[in-house]
Amino acid sequence: MSTLSTTFLPFHRALIEEEEKKAVLEVLDSGWLTSGPRVREFETAFAGYVGASHAVAVNSCTAALHLALAALEITAGDEVIVPTMTFAASGEVVLYRNARPVLVDCLPGSFHMDPDKIAAAITPRTRAIIPVHYAGYPCEMDSILEIARSHQLKIVEDAAHALPASYKGKMVGTIGDVTCFSFYATKTLTTGEGGMITTENGELAERMRILSLHGISSHAWNRYTAQGGWRYEILDAGYKYNLTDLQAALGLAQLAKCDSMRNARARVAEEYSRLLMDQDAFTLASVPPGHQHAWHLYVVEVNPLALRIHRDQVMEELKERGIGSSVHFIPLHLHPLYQKQLGYCTGQFPNAEDRFERALSLPIYPDMTPDELGRVVEALRDIARRFHV
Repeated sequence: MSTLSTTFLPFHRALIEEEEKKAVLEVLDSGWLTSGPRVREFETAFAGYVGASHAVAVNSCTAALHLALAALEITAGDEVIVPTMTFAASGEVVLYRNARPVLVDCLPGSFHMDPDKIAAAITPRTRAIIPVHYAGYPCEMDSILEIARSHQLKIVEDAAHALPASYKGKMVGTIGDVTCFSFYATKTLTTGEGGMITTENGELAERMRILSLHGISSHAWNRYTAQGGWRYEILDAGYKYNLTDLQAALGLAQLAKCDSMRNARARVAEEYSRLLMDQDAFTLASVPPGHQHAWHLYVVEVNPLALRIHRDQVMEELKERGIGSSVHFIPLHLHPLYQKQLGYCTGQFPNAEDRFERALSLPIYPDMTPDELGRVVEALRDIARRFHV
């Protein structure tokens, strides 16, 4: 098999089949396009799937995180502990509340936040912790839960990567005070754009539901139906964060095959690990004991002691061979916003910086074929041969 190809192999490809198309067309034919009965059905099905008491559908994981902090009444002067190794949303939602994101480093040898660093970062102003389940496997939640309980802090899990995932037999979505999921186009379940919030706290769920649609009383969503009434009440200054029935229909079809899509991703991950295990140029992804990995990402780390080229050049070599890849993530403290506005600086979180410099996310998706996977593996092996120290 040649490493060169005229067909570009994407980093991700959503699995959209006839069930999704049929579900969306049914909504179009129904005449009810915005938030309606399909959204309520999706919330119920999702809550049942992860085992949560309450689920609130929204238009993004960013919206979910923002609503969680709003419902918890995080406000100006408060602090929220966030890993620096995460996407923009995890930190910016804290800024939405005029609070301060307090960044912490990764565990050595991990992409997850270090519980010891969390404990050291707590001050009298700390109100919450946002653990990020990087790549699709959960953080060491026992330690984080213990820290949160001992300091009476709330836990808002960023589970954008972690559906379906579990920690010591417990599904992500049922562990912290609030859990936020993403249904973005590249995620393990997609509605194009979208998100879901789960919680065991009924009062929090109701508050987030009200805030998700202009602060309007939660019964008013159906005011255009035969059963609804036109009168509504604005209870708070809310947001326009609602999911639509079109998206929910897509989500329901995807949820029905969530397990099979996860298993397909796991098979791809297992093949990567099997076929690349003899390559010292790359440190491979693994599953910690007691975790079920969702395999949103398969991340390898480029070994600078074995290769003469940097991770960025490895990505260029893959691109020249028609293969897409990505990097997750540029740590927050390296961005101008966090340096100029919040005073963070390069070198402050060395473990995260080390992981960032070496991390490379390979293509992984449910309908990835053996030939496609073989192209990626052959390309990586070829790069390792050509540029080995």
